[in-house]
This record gives sequence, C-alpha cells and structure tokens, in this order.
Amino acid sequence: MLKLDHVSKYYNVGTVNEMCLFQDFCLEIGEGEFLSVVGSNGSGKTSMLNIICGSIQVDSGKIWLDHQDITHMKEYKRQRRIGRVFQNPAMGTCPELTILENLSIADNKGKPYNLLPGIQKKRVSYYQEQLSQLNLGLEDKLHVKVGSLSGGQRQVLALLMSTMTPIEFLILDEHTAALDPKTAEINMELTNKLVREKKLTTIMVTHNLRYAVEYGDRLLMMHEGQAVLDKKGKEKEQTRVEDVLDIFNAISVESGN
Repeated sequence: MLKLDHVSKYYNVGTVNEMCLFQDFCLEIGEGEFLSVVGSNGSGKTSMLNIICGSIQVDSGKIWLDHQDITHMKEYKRQRRIGRVFQNPAMGTCPELTILENLSIADNKGKPYNLLPGIQKKRVSYYQEQLSQLNLGLEDKLHVKVGSLSGGQRQVLALLMSTMTPIEFLILDEHTAALDPKTAEINMELTNKLVREKKLTTIMVTHNLRYAVEYGDRLLMMHEGQAVLDKKGKEKEQTRVEDVLDIFNAISVESGN
C-alpha cells in the first residue's frame, strides 16, 4: 500500500513566481495495483513520482509505504523497495559498461560487495535467460557496451534491471515516450508481464492514452495537482480512449489551450 496523505508542495515561496503544485493532495494505491496516470504537461504527474521516490520533499503531509512513514526517508533508502524507469533511456543504464556489468550492478542492488567479484559467473546463464525473453538478441551480446545499443534496447534493458532485485513498487515515468512504435509495444508487453508475474504495485505515467486504457487496472487523470478522473475495476475496463480524450480536451478548452 502506498499513500499520499494531505500532501502540499509549493515552489518559489515568497516570490512573485510562487506556485502551488499540490495542495492537500490525497492518493492511496492498493497492494498489487497497476495505476496508469495521464494528464497535460504541468499537471503534477512526474512531480508526484519524484515525491514518492524522495527526490522532491513535501512542504506538508505524509507519505506512507505499507504503514511506514517515509516522508523524511532518504531517496537512496527508498530505492531498496522501489524500482524506477525514466523517460530518457540513458538514465537507467551505464553506457561505458557492458550489458553483463550493468546486469551485475542491478543484481547487487542493496547488497554489500565486500571483496567479492562484481560479476558472478554462475549468474551469467540467468542473465541470458532473462534477456532472451526480450526477443532482441541481447542474450548473445553480454560483452557489448550498453552505450552502443539503440535507445529502445537500452530502455528495455533498464526495465529489466529495475526489477531484478526483490522490489515492491515499480515507478514508470513515460518509459515508452522516446521509443519507436514497435519497441514501445515490446516494452509495454514486457512491462505488463513483469508487473503481473512479480505482483508489483505499479505507477505508470504516460502520454499514450491507448496504453493508459489498455494496461493496468486503474486509470487516473491529473490536472493542476488534483485527480480529475479516477476509474478502476469494471469501470476502468469499460473506458475507451475516446472517453479519456473528451475529458482531456474539455479541460484544455477550460484552461484556454
């Protein structure tokens, strides 16, 4: 369970540029829930993810993770339980290291290295098995530097790396936005597979309304730091892309866009 409890966040306080991003914002996400989040630029989607992950501190309110107050917990400590994939494929991998080295780092997340080798040979076959499910031929390129891969290959690799260690929550910040259509589809199919198999509580921010409607079991639309649409269960299943687009367009007209 993840809960944002009456969270408020202001920027540039005391200046002419003061802006209220969230005011008394509440959101509760149940265990194992797959939440898709849509909304216009500046609606607070990515900032909400940053608040959950700890890269942005709130001005008031509480953040609860399985009944534990993590409001003031350091970002690196939260990452032991949270996996995150960014929009930019370069942010989730180390370009100067090989695929094998990247996977080894991900595999050792939160564990002490001591004087043991960074790469465990007995894990190589496991890495190849995990890569083979991507159908991108990466299982035969373990010693290739990640920087030489395409953006799509790097993003799919980043997704796999983010879920290698036992985590409870998966944060996806427009993780298909920079990909070509074919690779984006592969990425979404893998996302859904990993989320279901590992029973991860997931928040996916996306501008792709089709993905938001087709994937996940809950749909949230944000506008000016508030949830203006929240559908789950059968109501979510019956939602069409056109329904979401109509609301999106209506909000844009009201906002003068």
